[in-house]
Amino acid sequence: MKRLLLSLAAMPLILGGMSVSASADDGFNVLNNVKFNGEIRPRYEYADIKNNGKDAANAFTVRTTLGVGADLLQVNGLSTYLEVTSVNNFGDRNYNGTIDGNTKYDVIADPQQARMTQAYLDYKINKTLIRAGRQMVNLDNQRFIGAVGWRQMFQTYDAVAVVDNTINNLSLLGAYVYGINGVKNESFLPLANLSAAGLTNNEAYDTSSVLLHASYKAMNELTVTAYDYMLASLHDTYGAALTGNVDAGVAKLDYRGEYAKQGDASLERRSQAGANPVGGINGKPKADAYYYNLDVGANVSGVLAGINYEVLSGSTGTDGKTAFQTPLATGHAFNGWADMFLSTPTGGLKDANARLGYTNKSFGKLLGVYHQFTADKKMAGKDDLGTEFDVSYENKIPGVNNLTGLVKYAAYNKGKVATFTNDKTVAWLMLDYKFATK
Repeated sequence: MKRLLLSLAAMPLILGGMSVSASADDGFNVLNNVKFNGEIRPRYEYADIKNNGKDAANAFTVRTTLGVGADLLQVNGLSTYLEVTSVNNFGDRNYNGTIDGNTKYDVIADPQQARMTQAYLDYKINKTLIRAGRQMVNLDNQRFIGAVGWRQMFQTYDAVAVVDNTINNLSLLGAYVYGINGVKNESFLPLANLSAAGLTNNEAYDTSSVLLHASYKAMNELTVTAYDYMLASLHDTYGAALTGNVDAGVAKLDYRGEYAKQGDASLERRSQAGANPVGGINGKPKADAYYYNLDVGANVSGVLAGINYEVLSGSTGTDGKTAFQTPLATGHAFNGWADMFLSTPTGGLKDANARLGYTNKSFGKLLGVYHQFTADKKMAGKDDLGTEFDVSYENKIPGVNNLTGLVKYAAYNKGKVATFTNDKTVAWLMLDYKFATK
């Protein structure tokens, strides 16, 4: 509850402002320029891990999000935003949401829940923005810090953030994060019952983390990004990336080259209570790992092609190293849509993949991706982590503005390393409708 105090600071102002605005005769309104936005996203998901002793999962869920933003107190640059999100399965529980006790089924991490996903105050001075409260944070390609928008419930951050764009083409961000709310931070069961049942604890916890990020766009062909993410009682991750877009006439190219190191945690959680995304680690644990990502893509008259090689280093278990972890990433976007590698194996992960697709305004977007997974360090003499084929098709639904449809499929083929010796199939059918007042 303590983490919500700052995040909820905007609520009395909003509620009180609605009544003052309706009755004031002196022309002063607490709220001005009120705007609403929202999203309705129904989705069917099927997940089946072969030969694991569990039934295949079938989940029909709906994400419903409603947000309201407004200028506040007629103060230049001061505004507020409040957003609530619910995930409803309408009593259909033929899946394991990980916190609902339905362990006879395979996992689909979309339990029924509702929460305040955003509640913050903004103050903008020229080209500097100060934001305080519960908010979504998506940095770069979300490999390290993201809102996990693919899952039906968002991951949000209780934070105070400063973003400065005073210098042309240079963006600076600094944030103090005092709470993290994962995609499963509500539970149908008391924590004691969760522990007794051996279930995953909820993902809401206190922290004292600091995020530092700088990005400079030298030209369209080159943007330089540097960052340092000090996650309390987890690790420090610092690195740099070079990205850009190149117009080669017949083809439009894009690229990414990135390297990062993971070292000992320099900060400690401000509270030892609550869950933690990697198993309740406290103190300042040791870490020694590295990461790199090389990616090149091309668009030739709508034909999409690209190759990617990503390495998250690992450990033999006796070399004093650790596996490179990304606990706050939007993990679904990386290493295959079957979500086999949301947590990096002890031996690390090498993902060599290629993509091919086609897109245009009327056709939509069709994309296929093939992955070859191997461990960075052999585990019990083996490094084969399997392969995966993914395919998706997305397009606007004709006749309805702001409505899109998505069909998506992932087929993971088992490897030889322990815990990666079962095939997995996942499929989705989804609609997404977004609206906003002008």
